[in-house]
Amino acid sequence: MADNAPNFDQSADAAEELAAIEAGRLLFAASCDFYFGAQKLEQLPPPDRPEIAFAGRSNVGKSSLVNALTGRKSLARASHQPGRTRQLNFFNLGGRLNLVDMPGYGYAEAAKSVKEDWQDMMFEYLRGRVTLSRVILLLDARIEFKESDFTVMDLLDRAAVTYQLVLTKIDAVKPAALARKREATLAIVGKHAAAFSEIQMTSSETGEGVPELRAALARLALAA
Repeated sequence: MADNAPNFDQSADAAEELAAIEAGRLLFAASCDFYFGAQKLEQLPPPDRPEIAFAGRSNVGKSSLVNALTGRKSLARASHQPGRTRQLNFFNLGGRLNLVDMPGYGYAEAAKSVKEDWQDMMFEYLRGRVTLSRVILLLDARIEFKESDFTVMDLLDRAAVTYQLVLTKIDAVKPAALARKREATLAIVGKHAAAFSEIQMTSSETGEGVPELRAALARLALAA
């Protein structure tokens, strides 16, 4: 076989990836609206469609990423006081998928009782929500893992919910440092039973990685 012969496996993989990115674009081009907020488990809306939940420390860029995914500037809004938002916010994406914005964690000034309440409520939601397809756990690419990140990963492991780590704000990290961060994150993923083996790297500022994350979420919506 000649050295310049086409690699059909690579061509098929590239075509599949392009198709997935287009499916993600179409899914997230649909209307997306806030329709429910729940501060208690008994207030949750009916489990009538697949759900993707977004979790992360306060100021990790969760609201910005949800807005970037949906192409809307103010769909999800960050609280001016980190840790103040304590409800699950549900967004209906075209009648096909729920996006769930979880309260931020790890805020230093919150009382211990508030942090414990967060863990209790989130654990019950994660463990008991039958339509929850995956949790997207956001981590700031600029800073090291915090103890609160490991606590939440352990909580997700105990809840037996598949979760995927997504690095945010990668535009603010130099390539060499970002490569090291990626390798360190993959090493941590390998130690957690419920963590998805692949990670995503994103920037809400530049849009880098957003089409790929849309594609990954579209696969979940189509498979449900």
